[in-house]
Amino acid sequence: MTEQADAAPTSNTVLMELKDGTVTIVLRPDLAPQAAERIRVLTAQGFYDGCKFFRVIPGFVAQTGDRTNTGMHGSDLPNLPAEFTTDASFLTGAVGMARTSDPNSANSQFFICLAPATFLDGNYTLVGQVTAGMEAVEKIKPGAGQSGSVTDPDSIIKMTLGA
Repeated sequence: MTEQADAAPTSNTVLMELKDGTVTIVLRPDLAPQAAERIRVLTAQGFYDGCKFFRVIPGFVAQTGDRTNTGMHGSDLPNLPAEFTTDASFLTGAVGMARTSDPNSANSQFFICLAPATFLDGNYTLVGQVTAGMEAVEKIKPGAGQSGSVTDPDSIIKMTLGA
């Protein structure tokens, strides 16, 4: 399947069901149109269902979106170009696209800021904002050490597009 063939999803609201509740994420295609489309397409395909939060650094981020749960892989779709902005900041609940050291390597992985991380502004693609359910995000099992690697991590139960 190509991304173009799946371009039908148009909702900018994503509902992410976690063990402690549902999280509402509003995507920001005004800031990152390609990244927002990627999240919509992968959500519609069920890609994120069962993905684990393999990297959780308390006071920083909770990261998911790798079906292998290693942080080393993405979807079968091509990587995305960077969509950096200074029009919005990585505050608590901001959703950003994870990437390697190559700014144009975002694919399927994303992170949710657990606290303000404005040092990411202009260096990472800000794709959305948690608008409800942040308390469920804050209950995601934390990782250990600087890497935030999580033993027996929590999972996304189901991720769907809202109305």
